[in-house]
Amino acid sequence: MKIHVLKGFIQNIFLVEYPDKCMLLDGCSKADFACLQAFFSDELKRPLSDLKVVVVTHMHPDHAGCAHYLRKKTGCKIISCEKQTQWYEGVKGRLAHIIDISLALWVAGKMNRPRKNIWYPAHLHPDLTLTDKQSIPGFDDWQVFETPGHTDRDLSVMHIPSKRIYVADLIVKVKSKLSPPFPVYLPELYKQSLLKLQALQPNSVMMAHVGELTLTDEDYTQLLIDAPTQPETNKVAIIRMLKGKLLGKKLGLRDKS
Repeated sequence: MKIHVLKGFIQNIFLVEYPDKCMLLDGCSKADFACLQAFFSDELKRPLSDLKVVVVTHMHPDHAGCAHYLRKKTGCKIISCEKQTQWYEGVKGRLAHIIDISLALWVAGKMNRPRKNIWYPAHLHPDLTLTDKQSIPGFDDWQVFETPGHTDRDLSVMHIPSKRIYVADLIVKVKSKLSPPFPVYLPELYKQSLLKLQALQPNSVMMAHVGELTLTDEDYTQLLIDAPTQPETNKVAIIRMLKGKLLGKKLGLRDKS
């Protein structure tokens, strides 16, 4: 078993390779399809149809954006958390979907990425849903763990023999410091997810926006200290984004004077 790390549109892509099959530990962004296709053909020297499973850890654009398209192109199975409702449910949900895509493009701009189309369906239609500690069919050495907080349906995926775990956006990095993600919709559940991760004692933690690291007890303690006590949602993100733009305009005017 090998785990390849690819640079995606705004996140790391973790691709699991076996001699006879492959699995993506997340659904990527719609803009990542060409990158994946090229990696299979140029680096792995195998057809993209060897991709058999795509895990969708949660519904944000850089984690679910390419899942349906990959299934259409390869016939792979989509696996997600077992939930009775869609994350982007109803009118408010559709608005949140548009906002999340806009925020992802804003992040891409901050990273100097070329502007790309990352539109994707607001509703996920998985082939299979899993609950806590269930194994992934066809990849029985991998288990999923429910780690909500960032959203209500976040999954982490662990390779049991090596105790390497992919946690998606459970932990990010801000100014070279490991930090809670933004947004955090469910702060109490987020703290419980951090404690669950610590209790699992993984040998290493794979993070979508950081890479793979071995975390210490001090890291977990600091993350728990830094974890929000109140929900931090898209509304807060938009206010911050607008303030950043307004500040940029003011600075620009000041530079010209």
